[in-house]
Amino acid sequence: MFDKDRIKAASVKFPKPTDRNFQYGTAGFRLKATLLDSVVFRVGLLASLRSRKLNGQTVGIMITASHNPPEDNGVKLVDPLESWEAYATILANATSDQQLLENYAKIVAECHIRSDAEAKVIFARDTRPSGAHLVSILAEALKVTETDYADYKLLTTPQLHYITRCLNTEGTPYEYGEPNEQGYYAKVATSFKAAMQGRPFFGPVTVDCANGIGGPKLRELTKHLPSASEGGLEIIIVNEDVVNPDRLNYQCGADFVKTNQRAPPSSHATTLTRCASLDGDADRIVYYFNDFDGTFRLLDGDRIATLAASFIGDLAHNAGLGKKLKVGVVQTAYANGASTAYVTQDLRLPVVCTATGVKHLHHAATKFDIGVYFEANGHGTVVFSDLALKRLGKYEPQSPAQSSALETLRALTALINQTVGDALSDLLLVEVILAHKGWGPKEWNSTYTDLPNRLVRVEVADRSIFKAVDAERKLESPPGVQAQIDAAVGKFKGGRSFARASGTEDAVRVYAEAATRSEAEDLAQKVAAIVRHAGE
Repeated sequence: MFDKDRIKAASVKFPKPTDRNFQYGTAGFRLKATLLDSVVFRVGLLASLRSRKLNGQTVGIMITASHNPPEDNGVKLVDPLESWEAYATILANATSDQQLLENYAKIVAECHIRSDAEAKVIFARDTRPSGAHLVSILAEALKVTETDYADYKLLTTPQLHYITRCLNTEGTPYEYGEPNEQGYYAKVATSFKAAMQGRPFFGPVTVDCANGIGGPKLRELTKHLPSASEGGLEIIIVNEDVVNPDRLNYQCGADFVKTNQRAPPSSHATTLTRCASLDGDADRIVYYFNDFDGTFRLLDGDRIATLAASFIGDLAHNAGLGKKLKVGVVQTAYANGASTAYVTQDLRLPVVCTATGVKHLHHAATKFDIGVYFEANGHGTVVFSDLALKRLGKYEPQSPAQSSALETLRALTALINQTVGDALSDLLLVEVILAHKGWGPKEWNSTYTDLPNRLVRVEVADRSIFKAVDAERKLESPPGVQAQIDAAVGKFKGGRSFARASGTEDAVRVYAEAATRSEAEDLAQKVAAIVRHAGE
């Protein structure tokens, strides 16, 4: 495990860039691929230690940069503890091979890691051209630490999460599924059919796959689903070019749609056609459509969360479990204020606000029997507690209506990828709900009216000086900035705004809401100016 000479000999080949300081953020490490060699090697060392600390449980590593441009890449541990994120940053910033060894040894000592413990790591990558090179570096780190590893080649990020969970629950009462890609497709497809209960679909859904890994994986999934001619869902796949690397995320994908508030030029969507866009590694999804008058309508993560919470809450009630299963929704400060009001006032469900980042949302969701969490960007899932799963498994329905609702609810526990936000399973979840409700996108959109909002990116010299509190809704530093933001917000009816440092780049994101679109734009620009001045 700790052969200093072997680790040092390998590390020498991947020196840390002298002018770079790395930070493990909400997306792991993410930057230009040419700068990642040393980072990936060191993440490999850390994953080996983490697995040993967990007595040989499998740790996953994903090589991806999601919605970033093709020249970027990144690396992220599957399900790291927060303390291990700090360790990742420490190892990544070791200035010499000797300091790397010293930091490595400190982690071993602090975490009481046994030298004879097993280590198991699996990894995968998206379609970026730099992925194969980075994977070879990762494998070298695992070899020198005598780690048992497996390369799962090209996968979506959620598929790697799924396989990691399957491997770690195999042979236990919590067995999650067959630990391979085909097992993933079989579980999702079987549960999708069960959840539908023979209900018809209302036309096709067009899915923009951002010219990323989601394209071939969705194409493979459709082979396991009933075809449209067999009464199944017609899925029209666009933007699935993974041969030309420069096409990845170019004028397409979930981030493009959310940021630009318009459909990808290549979607060719007709009026009221259901459309969806994935991101580059298929862990995010947003829906949208063009209204009768040609107006673009976005159905983002807030909309998916409210749709799922409404449907699941109704199913629990109709199954006779309404008082035995507590359903709740978890959001971030980016959630539109109208969605929060809809959940609390119309659905009468509790809402919890957390800091941005899946780890925060997921943790909060586990506090409910059934926790629904989605970020506005389309990343999210539904988590069922062990108690909820037991109650669903043991409950005896008292009528055919209860039996039908219970059967659908049980199917959803398998259809939904509970390990992480998964664009493919979330796509099918939405389609199940719309079919059961008999809704098209217009009916879905009519549940509430979004407050006009604007998201602005402000480049700063050092994002670390912007420190947020209160679930990232307030800035405690730089001093005095929050008071200026509050003063600006106070001048707008229904105004709300906050500034949050990016987790991946030297920038601050400013979000603003107001009663009208022009006021939201005005408020966003005023707060952006405050942030820009503070960051000079």
